[in-house]
Amino acid sequence: MTMNSTVLMWLGLAVLLFWAVGAYNRLVRLRSQGIAAFGVLEGLLSQFVPLACSEFAESGGLDAAADQFRVALKMCHAQPLNGSRTNALTMAYETMCLGWQRQRQVQADPPVADAPPLRWEQLVVQAEMARADFNKAVARYNAAIAQFPAALLARVFGFRPAQPL
Repeated sequence: MTMNSTVLMWLGLAVLLFWAVGAYNRLVRLRSQGIAAFGVLEGLLSQFVPLACSEFAESGGLDAAADQFRVALKMCHAQPLNGSRTNALTMAYETMCLGWQRQRQVQADPPVADAPPLRWEQLVVQAEMARADFNKAVARYNAAIAQFPAALLARVFGFRPAQPL
C-alpha cells in the first residue's frame, strides 16, 4: 500500500465513524423527543383519573375503566414508545371516555357550568393537542429508524419502531 491509499483509507474510516456517531446521536435525540412528548401527554392524561373517580361520576363501570386506564398509563410510563403498551393505553383511554359519555347521558340535565364535566372537556382538548405532538414525534422517530443507512444502526443498537397513540 502506498502512503496515499493508507491516508485515504484512514480518512474514509474517520468519515464513516463520524457519520455513525452523528446518526446514532440523531436517533437518540428523536427517541428522547418522543419520550419528552409523552411526559407532557402523561401529565394531562393522569388528570382524568380523579375526575372519573369523583363523586360526580357515580358509575362503578367508570371507576373500573379509570382503574384500567391508571394501570395502562403506569405501564406506558416505563416504556412510552413500546407499541403494545401504547395500544393498551389507547384502548383504556377510549374505554374510560366512553364510560364518561355514558355517565353524562344517564344524568338528567346537569347544569352547563358543572365543574367536573367542564374540566373533563378542557382536558380532552389539551390531551388531544399533546397527543398530536406525541404522534408527530413518533412519526419523526419511526421515519429516522427506517431510513437507510441509519436503519442498520437502528437494528444494531436496538431502536424499535414506536406506536402512535
